[in-house]
Amino acid sequence: MRRGLLIGLGIAGVLVLVALMVFSSYVSARNQMVAYDQDVKASWSEVDVQMERRADLIPNLVETVKGFTKEESTVFGDIANARAGMLNAQGPSAKIAANNQLDGALGRLLMLTENYPQLRSSEQFMRLQDELAGTENRIGVARKRYNDSLQTYNTFVLQFPNSIWAGIAGYKQNTAYFTASPAAQQVPGVKF
Repeated sequence: MRRGLLIGLGIAGVLVLVALMVFSSYVSARNQMVAYDQDVKASWSEVDVQMERRADLIPNLVETVKGFTKEESTVFGDIANARAGMLNAQGPSAKIAANNQLDGALGRLLMLTENYPQLRSSEQFMRLQDELAGTENRIGVARKRYNDSLQTYNTFVLQFPNSIWAGIAGYKQNTAYFTASPAAQQVPGVKF
């Protein structure tokens, strides 16, 4: 009888120890998922702030260009539509798509400088173009940080046994990565 009691207590002790290890693993993984998820959200917030900054610069740039180019209304309409789409987009995936559309429209606007040499000599245009270039650099850095944070989060959530705990806790893989826009993938033409 005594021996059976000792074996029963030993088995119960091992089961309690295993349960504590499983619970500890879950708590540790959940805490890391929360930290990685918050890092992704903070990184996205920085991207969003920089894209808003660029969207705020665009009307000034467009007005400056309009002063020199009266017949380029198609480009100005494309920029207005792309900017409105970006400002109205909800969530990272929609904002990324709208941002790619805005990139293409901005590229067409900046190409106008080739057709209007007096525009390149405008001090206001040059200042706005420099400010836009600085903002584009900030966006590039913020995008990289966001993609890196997203990769860290996704890697953690998809690894075993974290994938089990992620499923239980409701964490899923996030696929809203920033990629190059279709306009950026086209080779620019060079004319001599």
